[in-house]
Amino acid sequence: MNRTLNVVRMQLVNRQTFVWIPILVLSGAFVLTYAIYLMIRQAGGEGPLVGGGAQAPLWYFLVIGVQSLTLTFPFSQAMSVTRREFYLGTLLTAFCGALLISTVFVLIALLEDATDGLGVGGVFARVGGLWDEGVLVTFGFYVMIAMLAFVVGFLAATIFKRYGTFWLVAGLLALAALLVAAIWIITATESWGAVWEWLVTQGWGGLVGWGALLTAVLAGLAYIPLRRAVP
Repeated sequence: MNRTLNVVRMQLVNRQTFVWIPILVLSGAFVLTYAIYLMIRQAGGEGPLVGGGAQAPLWYFLVIGVQSLTLTFPFSQAMSVTRREFYLGTLLTAFCGALLISTVFVLIALLEDATDGLGVGGVFARVGGLWDEGVLVTFGFYVMIAMLAFVVGFLAATIFKRYGTFWLVAGLLALAALLVAAIWIITATESWGAVWEWLVTQGWGGLVGWGALLTAVLAGLAYIPLRRAVP
């Protein structure tokens, strides 16, 4: 456990990757979003204002997933850190980063809820249906999305390190083909109504649970190529 925590310390030597850049992206997206909201109100715009700027820091966790392997894995092997210790320590670091950014999201949502969207009726982090299910579900949703994005990036980086660019691109194309096939099957069988009904019945809490399960599966898959990855 101590060696795993040492990996966390190693990852946090450059705090920009896991801490400051995500907060900077979140702050910039928040300020720009509300600047646009204010301009819309001053121009006479009416109705609720909802933007997608909150996605920016969450998507950045995909970049963090790539960098956490490509920038530090060779150094960790030179320091005689086992691949298992590096894997667990890196996931723990990412989880701590996800907790931090999700806490900031919830604080922003609480501020929006208390001030009617900072006085302009805007929505950045206080997503309607999600927020209605409570603070804990909202917090869990943001943690899940951040970790899912991180694990996707980390998995892609491990495949690249182990098998090279060709198999990484081939894997991405295969995944895209599976998604297209799934969409075709749902469309051909006229099952979109059933799909949407299932999503609605799951609720945000259920989606958080399924997302967490998917994240765990992808994280487990990432360890397979990492075991033989070349630093």
